Order: sequence, then C-alpha cells, then structure tokens
Amino acid sequence: MAAFRRGGAWRSEISAMLALAWPLAAANLLQMMVWAIDVMFIARLGTVPLAAASLSFALFGTIMWAMTGLTGMVSALIAAALGRGTGVLREVRRATRMALWLAVVSGLVLALAMLKGEAFMLLTGQERKISAVAGDFLAVLGWAAIPMLICNVLRSYVSALGRPVFATLVVGVQVAFAALGNYALVFGELGMPALGMTGSAIASSITAWLGVLAYVALIYSDRKLRAFRIFGRWWSPDWSYFRRLIVLGAPVTLTIVAEGGLFNSAAFMMGRIGAPELGGHTLALQLAAFAFQVPFGVAQAATIRVGYYYGSGDGTGIARAGWSAIAVGTGFMATTAAAMLFAPEFLLHLYIDPRAPENAAMVGFAIAYLRVAAGFQLFDGLQAVAAGSLRGLQDTRVPMWVAVLGYWVPGLATMLWLGFATPLEGLGIWIGLLVGLVFVSGGLISRWLMRGRLGLVPVHESEKKLRAIA
Repeated sequence: MAAFRRGGAWRSEISAMLALAWPLAAANLLQMMVWAIDVMFIARLGTVPLAAASLSFALFGTIMWAMTGLTGMVSALIAAALGRGTGVLREVRRATRMALWLAVVSGLVLALAMLKGEAFMLLTGQERKISAVAGDFLAVLGWAAIPMLICNVLRSYVSALGRPVFATLVVGVQVAFAALGNYALVFGELGMPALGMTGSAIASSITAWLGVLAYVALIYSDRKLRAFRIFGRWWSPDWSYFRRLIVLGAPVTLTIVAEGGLFNSAAFMMGRIGAPELGGHTLALQLAAFAFQVPFGVAQAATIRVGYYYGSGDGTGIARAGWSAIAVGTGFMATTAAAMLFAPEFLLHLYIDPRAPENAAMVGFAIAYLRVAAGFQLFDGLQAVAAGSLRGLQDTRVPMWVAVLGYWVPGLATMLWLGFATPLEGLGIWIGLLVGLVFVSGGLISRWLMRGRLGLVPVHESEKKLRAIA
C-alpha cells in the first residue's frame, strides 16, 4: 500500500510538472518565432541589412537572455512564499514589485549600452558598413529591453501562481503582431511609412509593450492573480527584496553569459574556418536551439515546483519535483537526439533544400554537426533542468562557477585544440561544445545529488524534533 501511495505521488508530481512546463515550453518556442519573423522581413532588404541584423540579434539576444536570469528568479521567491504559507500576499507582492523595478533599471542600462552598438561591432572586427547599420538598428532596438524584461517578470508571476498558459497566450499574440508590425513598418504597408530596419526595431518595441498590456489585462481578469495587487503602491520600495533578487539573479545572469558566450564564440571560430562550415554550424545550432526550448521550459517549471517544496521544508517533495523534471527534460531531448541522428535531412528541410547542389557542402557539414548535437542534446537538457531545480533551492552561486569553469576551461580548450590544431576543424569545435556541456551537466547533477549533505534542503520542523530527541 505504501508503494502504491508513493507511485501515486510520483504520477501526481509528473502530471503537475507537465501541466506547468508545456505552456512555458510553448511560449519559449513562440518567442523564437518572434525573432525569426524580424529576420525574415529584414532579409528581404538585402545582404548588408541581414548581416547587420544577425549580428545585432546575436548581441542583443544574448544580453537579454542573461537579464531574464536576473529578473526571473522572482519565480523562486514566489514559489517559496507559497510553500511556507505565511505572509504570502505581502511576500509575493513585494517580491514581484521589486522584480519589476529591477526589470526597468536593467532594461534601461541595456538600452543605453546598445547606443554603443557600432563601436562594439568595430571592436570585434566587423566591416564598417555593416557595423554602422547594426549600430543604428541597435540604438532603436535597445529600447525594447524594458518592456521585454517587464514581460519576463509578469510571465514568472503568472506561472508561479498556476497560470502558465497566460504566457503562451501573450507570446502567441506577440507573434501575430510582430508579423503585422514588420509588414507595415519595414515596407510601408497599411498606410505606414517604409522605415526599413528601423521599422523592424520599432515593431519589436511596440510588440513588447503590447505584451505588457496583455499581461496586465489577464492579471486583472483573473481573481487569484488580481488578489495579490502587485501594481498597488508600485512606487514603494522594499530594498531587502531588491537585494535578494540581485544576490540570487546575478549568478544566473553570469551562468547564461558563460554558456551564450561559448556558443557565440563558436560562430566566430567557424567563420575563420570557412563559409560552408559557418553555414552548416548555423543550421545545426538553430535546430538545437529550437529543441532546447522544451527542457528550458521544464527547467522554469522545476524552479517553481522545487521552490514550492523548498518553502514548505518538504525534502521528499523537493526530490520528487526535481527528479520528475530531470526525467521529463532528458526524455524529450532523447527524442530530439534520435531525430538528429537518424533523420537530419528531414530536419534541415525546415530551412533549406538539402538536395540542391549549391547547398551540398553546407548540408554535409550540418549533418556532421547534427550527429554531435545528438550527443549533446541529452547533456544540454540535463544541465538546464538540473540548474532550474537548484534555482528552486535558491542555489545559484556555486552552479555559476560550475558553468563558468566547465564551459570556458575544458570546453573552450577542446574547441581551440580540435578546431585549429587537428584536421577535425568545425567538427572539433562541436566536440568542444559537447565536452563543455558534459562537464557542466556532471557538475550540476552531482550538486543536486548531494543537496542534502550540502545543506541546500531545509530541515522540516518534525525532523528537527526527532534529531533533538536522538
């Protein structure tokens, strides 16, 4: 009977994890479509605008992703407050309010930094013409950072309170509006002026602010979400929560920078080897990035589920939530790994015609890289979900060092050695990416396994009494 109850608890946890994870994964995939729409419209303007936009999105997108790690830790604080069950209204309201403050401040810093976009492009050795176009584009696109980060906070809020499908709905609306905005402002349709790349950047800002308005409307329409009054007294600071978000979120930001920086450096390395290799790398990495959005959504759900049990001091619940997330995330990545291994040409059809003679060299490299990607899919999913589970325990500093050292010592060293000192070249760079992911996933899963011995799991009051008696 006890075994049956334990089995039922695991089934219940996996069901709860899936119910929370699938809307977040869907929202992640739709968010990638928003960026893809911008690229598709800009591509029609010519080679220079496309090159400038690609570089701009690589820079802006990486920093934006990092900033979401800073503000997104509010979901762990909300979940822990719900788990404790005391002072919930006050804690959730103040944590969310300070996360919104942090979103505005960090978004403003990012927007001002993007005004130096041209100087950054020149510093990395890009052509002057492309750098100038990218600089003008980033100067406008940067102001989308503030509403994007506000959206990230509100997404974390609605998800932690059991309404993750709202995130899917909001991003779905944004996809449609991004297409409409680009159509109108890039080419001057629907009575709008033809603004080219600037029009696409303006469309991105409008789309992001539309997302903010959509979240506000959904929050006010839902009794549970409305009850926390997160917009009440928005001007009143609570510096303890502000500091807590920075202490927990800054390591997450640096973790994302470490991973994103390694993968971005791979593109620059490929560019030094040859154009077909770079093209194959871009295609393979795009497919891997799409697949990653699902375990990334599972990781976000793990932060919330583990965070809830962390707040309640339930060590058994923490274990169930974390291992359920790891099973779901790696299980999905095993499926995508099989597709990359056994049907790579089918996947490449999403982007190009693999049978076209002019694509032969690029396709050959892409297929070779996808075979390696099939291997690192499992480790990429494992490290993402393990990191998300540890964030639920509000453990971010040591995982940051695991990521920095894992990616930039064995990972980068292997990329440089195999890529430039052996005949493997581009394949060697991908093997280096795999090595980095293996080290990081191993380090994070080891920390998850040792969470009790490391004191990361709170001791329940009943257990404290038993220890005192013993």
